[in-house]
Amino acid sequence: MDTATYYPRNLLVTGGCGFIGSNFIRLLLENHLELLPELHIFNLDKLTYAGNPENLAEVESHPRYHFIQGDITDSTVVEQIFQERQIDTVINFAAESHVDRSILDSTPFVQTNINGTQVLLDASRRENVERFLQVSTDEVYGSLGDEGFFTEETPLAPNSPYSASKAAADLLVRSYCHTFEFPAIITRCSNNYGPYQFPEKLLPLFIANAQENESLPVYGDGKNVRDWIHVSDHCRGILAALQSGKTGEIYNFGGCCEMQNIRLTELLLEILEKPKSLIKYVKDRPGHDRRYAIDCSKAERDLDWKPEVDFEFGLRETVAWYLSNKKWIDRIRSGEYREYYQQQYRQDS
Repeated sequence: MDTATYYPRNLLVTGGCGFIGSNFIRLLLENHLELLPELHIFNLDKLTYAGNPENLAEVESHPRYHFIQGDITDSTVVEQIFQERQIDTVINFAAESHVDRSILDSTPFVQTNINGTQVLLDASRRENVERFLQVSTDEVYGSLGDEGFFTEETPLAPNSPYSASKAAADLLVRSYCHTFEFPAIITRCSNNYGPYQFPEKLLPLFIANAQENESLPVYGDGKNVRDWIHVSDHCRGILAALQSGKTGEIYNFGGCCEMQNIRLTELLLEILEKPKSLIKYVKDRPGHDRRYAIDCSKAERDLDWKPEVDFEFGLRETVAWYLSNKKWIDRIRSGEYREYYQQQYRQDS
């Protein structure tokens, strides 16, 4: 059933103005149109605080790209798009994604990540979409000890409201596959880095702060471990899963690059030639997962995919991008974001 390469035609990308979604859209438009001759991309984005249309400014006039402002929880809007655009493929990037914000208020996470996914699933069933890809996270697996890796068979054990909402959405997708033979695939990925990431996340936040000689707030003892993957490698994985994955399957993507947060912070300061005195330890996040690590062997075996971007090279390239796009950061780091930042990090450890 799924052995042949799948070629989307009318592709609905939800949350395409966010960090990973915008990088994925650029990947398709810049590198894959010759192999996808019938492809049209319809980007549905609510444009919340992290959805920035400026992320796709260079492709907004592309004849194969179409932007639609709207909310995936609005069933009327979603149904209209499916019918008018004859959608045959869906990739769901749309999500509230920041753990800290989910701790402050989980309501939008339940609404968007769970209810929104359900609206998309029901519309996709009614309109007989050919493939639905749910973009998820390794955080649904919970926390690892000093050894071991997450695999696709690891039991779900989410530890934050954010990861719980993503796990719930994954289970909805799974249930539709089982109950309705729905043609869905789930991908789960480790921590992404790269250009166009909203500066509440660790790397762009620390780069921006260091440039202004502001403190870099490191949670707890800084020894929490994350597996880092360049966003371009993740996007290649999503495309590989969309085209070659089997319906009903889950595929994990990681960068095979585990690093303690404090070591990453020190490396970043070395690249920026800034002093370690900028490091400021702050009160740990409630329920902070200690370690994530991904086993990518299934994706490597079944999708012929593996991470390609060397971490230190990718990190230096990422730093250079943010330094060259300071105006992009400055326009974001104001208003609501600045108020949130002050609220989140005002307490010292």
